[in-house]
Amino acid sequence: MTGARADGATRGAGGRPARGRRAANVRADAQRNRAAILQATVDTLRKDPDASVAQIAAEAGVGRMTLYGHFPTRPELIEAALIDSLDRGDAVLRDVDLEGDAREAFSRLITVSWVLVDQSRALLAAAQKELPPGRIRELHEKAEATHRDLLERGQREGAFRTDLPVSWLLTTTHVVIHGAADEIAAGRLTSEDAPRFIDTTLQAAFANPAQT
Repeated sequence: MTGARADGATRGAGGRPARGRRAANVRADAQRNRAAILQATVDTLRKDPDASVAQIAAEAGVGRMTLYGHFPTRPELIEAALIDSLDRGDAVLRDVDLEGDAREAFSRLITVSWVLVDQSRALLAAAQKELPPGRIRELHEKAEATHRDLLERGQREGAFRTDLPVSWLLTTTHVVIHGAADEIAAGRLTSEDAPRFIDTTLQAAFANPAQT
């Protein structure tokens, strides 16, 4: 009887051990806190690029010790927020119609890519202060793969120049898109004009000379 009572005391109405439920609840709380912290990082940096960890924790509705439990340092927090943002961006890029004429598809891809960059400009600026340039480029590899595949197809079909390697076209794309973000920060360009400026610049730079 004692064993039965002890066993029953650790089980709920559904027969699941109470200890297991508590552990599941703790994990769920931790996941919610982590998600809240990552979103708060983006939101807080958008309002204040130099926001402190304490400000981010307050925006997330958690204590600083809770935040540090997930992300012991500011660079780790910024990197995690950037990874989360890029993962969500990759899902958006997968829905872009890349069929048909390569140059038209490239314009569509640039437009959507710019929207994603514009939404995370403050986060990227913070990442550039906290993370090595090589790490930032590494984190963008998934997004770059989408651009690379399209540029390679465009070269095969004669839409884009072939006298320059795709690696250089990708570097140029990266520099122009993020240069537009810098111009907006400096007040010399608007978010609304940026996709047209970016697309016009890259289309002219990448065009196959034989078709111009």
